[in-house]
Amino acid sequence: MTEPLTVPADFSPADDCLKDKVILVTGAGDGIGRAAALAFAKRGATVILLGRTIEKLEAVYDEIEASGGPTPAIYPLHLRGACAEDYQQLAATLEQEFGKLDGLLHNASELGQRRTIAQTTPDSWNEVIQVNLTAGFLLTQALLPLLAQAEAGSIVFTSSSVGRKGRAFWGAYSVSKFGTEGLMQILADEEFDLNGTRVNSINPGATNTTMRRTAYPGENPSSNPDPADIMPVYLYLMSDASREVNGQAFNAQS
Repeated sequence: MTEPLTVPADFSPADDCLKDKVILVTGAGDGIGRAAALAFAKRGATVILLGRTIEKLEAVYDEIEASGGPTPAIYPLHLRGACAEDYQQLAATLEQEFGKLDGLLHNASELGQRRTIAQTTPDSWNEVIQVNLTAGFLLTQALLPLLAQAEAGSIVFTSSSVGRKGRAFWGAYSVSKFGTEGLMQILADEEFDLNGTRVNSINPGATNTTMRRTAYPGENPSSNPDPADIMPVYLYLMSDASREVNGQAFNAQS
């Protein structure tokens, strides 16, 4: 893999850089997903908040409303148990309500067991692969026709440093992120020339989230940036500033 990119130094998101765009964010109730939803709405996007915990999604909805952003939408869905028909129903609902989809941020992820491969249980393995990789495939496949209806659709996958170089004790999570990078590259090669939909990935890096605190319980959480601090690259990849950028792996932090 070539050296990951970072957001261009001269990129400064305009207040209306996402005006009239419709963007779906998975795992939108907390952490990076919540920060992305708020950042997108602040710059004019209508955000579809997808997640498994309705109360968290409602809290983000209320924050967006209170800030004066476009009225968002809530779509509860548990990726662990969702099947192809569930994603097709989501696509049908979005087509009826919006007629297009400008952006798709795959943010939701499952950490799973922090064990050696030898100690990893099959149930944990299957759960992580289902949420982190298979759900991304099924959701993207269902939404590709809507993304093709946009003038410049953007798909962003969430990767990880352990999805670019394997490390001990990261097991299924690492494998799922390697798969995510492969899925991104294949889709980028298939979709961009076909309909202009660009596909890229972001490694958020060490960020003060629940998942990070779970993975590194001995780490001082305040030593890592908050999710809101790493939003420039997310705004870049969802805005028209990146409409010719395709098939690239990005780091949110330099």
